[in-house]
Amino acid sequence: MIVPLSGRSGLLLALLLGSAARAGPPDDALDPSRVAGATIASVLVEKAARRLTLLDADGRAVRQYQHIQLGREPLGPKRFEGDGRTPEGHYTIDFGNPTSAYYLSLHISYPDSRDRAFAAAAGRKPGGAIFLHGSPNGFSQRPAGDWTEGCIALDNREIEEIWALVPDDTPIDILP
Repeated sequence: MIVPLSGRSGLLLALLLGSAARAGPPDDALDPSRVAGATIASVLVEKAARRLTLLDADGRAVRQYQHIQLGREPLGPKRFEGDGRTPEGHYTIDFGNPTSAYYLSLHISYPDSRDRAFAAAAGRKPGGAIFLHGSPNGFSQRPAGDWTEGCIALDNREIEEIWALVPDDTPIDILP
């Protein structure tokens, strides 16, 4: 019996089959055996440490990714559209976008009501369209340094793994 794959896992399988060179785990990840069968309950981003960690329901690290890249102005929380900063706070990864301008993107629920109120009080827009994502389409590697408009960029093989492991509605905490 053939069971069709759909959604994120089907896309990931197609990507992995077409790209065996990226099949290995990230160099700086935790023990790969912890990923097998793991259910990811939350995501933790530590901006200053340049680290993204996938956590299980007990708060244990299942996988870590070092050297993440942030908005072009990495210090401080995102406040306004165009400020080039990455948000800080508690959000949700609410959907995946396999056809974005960046290799596989997972949307972060910024702005929340507090972010909108802060921006409105200043007569500004809070911005939006904040994602975890890979390289710009057509490029196999990320640009150097902090280059996004506020997103969190990873290597393409890292976002492939995160895409497969992190379901919609997963909480994400972004710390300074």
